[in-house]
Amino acid sequence: MMDIVVPDLGEVGEVKLVRWLVAAGEEVEAGEAVAEVEAEKAVFVVEAPLAGVLDRIIVGPGGTARPGEAIARLRAG
Repeated sequence: MMDIVVPDLGEVGEVKLVRWLVAAGEEVEAGEAVAEVEAEKAVFVVEAPLAGVLDRIIVGPGGTARPGEAIARLRAG
């Protein structure tokens, strides 16, 4: 298992999760866009760190997280 975390976006303190681009249980490839987050009116894409299955979504749309915090869990596969 590996966490999908909010990437370091510079001086951004917190982001809002806009939407998930994949659902729990779906397979993803390394580097594939899995979610969109918004910070200071700019939208950023969060990518899967490795190939596997999106096992569990931790932060849903509208939720917030800080850089380095887990927003989902990925099962390597």
